[in-house]
Amino acid sequence: MENQANSKNLIINNGVILGVASVLLSLTLYAMGMHLDPHWSTSVISGALFIGLIVFGIKKFKEVNGGFLSWGQGVKIGVGIAIVAALIGVIYNYVFMNFIEPEFMSQIMEVQNQKFLDQGMTEEQIENANEIGKKFQSPGIMAAMGIIGSAIGGFIVSAIAAAIMKKTEEENY
Repeated sequence: MENQANSKNLIINNGVILGVASVLLSLTLYAMGMHLDPHWSTSVISGALFIGLIVFGIKKFKEVNGGFLSWGQGVKIGVGIAIVAALIGVIYNYVFMNFIEPEFMSQIMEVQNQKFLDQGMTEEQIENANEIGKKFQSPGIMAAMGIIGSAIGGFIVSAIAAAIMKKTEEENY
């Protein structure tokens, strides 16, 4: 039971750190006017934070658990961290798109449409793409996609990390 409490604390703490770091990165991009078309390095930084905090949480649990970690425990911790961070991100995105920058989605569509034009797409193709995109712009769908995407990413990262760090008591004998 003690291990369960430790894993909950690690999940919440690292999830909150990851979520807040992601929000701060988004706010920094917004303050710099780069929120509509961020540099590729932003994705690298986000990915490094995501992977790093999940791996750190799993590693920390293994230390607290006497050096033992099952694959399932590692996956649970990693997915938990990812979901907590995603929940914070969903709340931030809701506040951002409804109060801070209500025109964000239309601005993103304009930037995307210009990219489509630059790629040689016709007006009809762009209109079709916009119609499809509008179907995914409801807050509920965006929130669900964010949480599911984060959970899948968290599963992949934690499955690999847990497989590498796995050490059970049975292996000790």
